[in-house]
Amino acid sequence: MLMHFLPIFIVVFSNTFYHISSKSTSADANSFASLFITYTVAAIITFILLCISTHFKSVFNTFTQVNWASYVLGIAIIGLEFGYIHAYRIGWNISICSLICSVLLGIILLLVGVLVYREQITKQQFLGIILCLVGIFFINKK
Repeated sequence: MLMHFLPIFIVVFSNTFYHISSKSTSADANSFASLFITYTVAAIITFILLCISTHFKSVFNTFTQVNWASYVLGIAIIGLEFGYIHAYRIGWNISICSLICSVLLGIILLLVGVLVYREQITKQQFLGIILCLVGIFFINKK
């Protein structure tokens, strides 16, 4: 059971520090300089973990197994990071920005699941979408 929820814990834990770090990025720093440092640190740690996970054998061979998704993910991450940094710089609250983005993302991915992956929307999921949209309305109402 622990292994089932471990990835969720890692995502929530990491996402918490992700948003704190994004909100704390110096307003004077160039966003792309900041992202360069971020990705350099991530690349070094990732390469070390790659070496450890392959027991230092055929490290460079493992790169032949990746597909287009790794490249698109890299582009998407830059958009994600840049978007959050600038949302926080222009005044979005850390408590609201991520919540609204996550709700909208959930709705979009639910639609992608139906249209691309042929998943089914249940009545409960449809009701959940409606409640999420109502929630966004009330969160933004002043």
